Amino acid sequence: MRVFSYVVVSDSGFAPNPFHGQCTLASCKPLIRRSAEPGDLVVGLSSRCEHVVYAMRVGRVLDFDAFWSDELAAAKRPMMTTNKVRDRRGDNFYEPLPGGGFRQHPSLHTNEDGTENQKHLRRDLGGEHVLVGDRFAYFGKDGPPLPSELAFLRAGRGHRCKFSAEQVRVVSDWFERLPQGLRGRPARWPADDSSWKDP
Repeated sequence: MRVFSYVVVSDSGFAPNPFHGQCTLASCKPLIRRSAEPGDLVVGLSSRCEHVVYAMRVGRVLDFDAFWSDELAAAKRPMMTTNKVRDRRGDNFYEPLPGGGFRQHPSLHTNEDGTENQKHLRRDLGGEHVLVGDRFAYFGKDGPPLPSELAFLRAGRGHRCKFSAEQVRVVSDWFERLPQGLRGRPARWPADDSSWKDP
């Protein structure tokens, strides 16, 4: 088992996407998505690493074809014309094409006019995989302070994953004690929108 830690630069409910009963990481952090395996832990921290934004145990690692067709992930396809912010933050927007390649559906990673954004497309698909966690704790803007005994998780640019076996055990024990599920609103979320709360 490995542990990956990084700073969630833009906590908007998009990457990670903690809605519909699963936490998914389908965009951003391509190096983590290429490397993580089932059983690994991913910990996202606030900009100064003072607070925990989320932590998840990777349950499944899907390629983009499988993510698009996954029945549980269908709810994560973005709907950009709805007034619910949660539905506009969907992260399942790469449709495989019959001849190869992918169509980038309108989402937070397309251009403002809805056309494909090639820079995001290359970076997103360059991660090769989507990480799916059924076991996760997402706190958003009101996350708990990073415990002092986990100070080694603090990250700068990029991510950290080179931890000792003892450090991995400490993180795993801490994760098992966390309240699970969607616990709070993302930092970049309209105050008057309550759609972040799963029904």
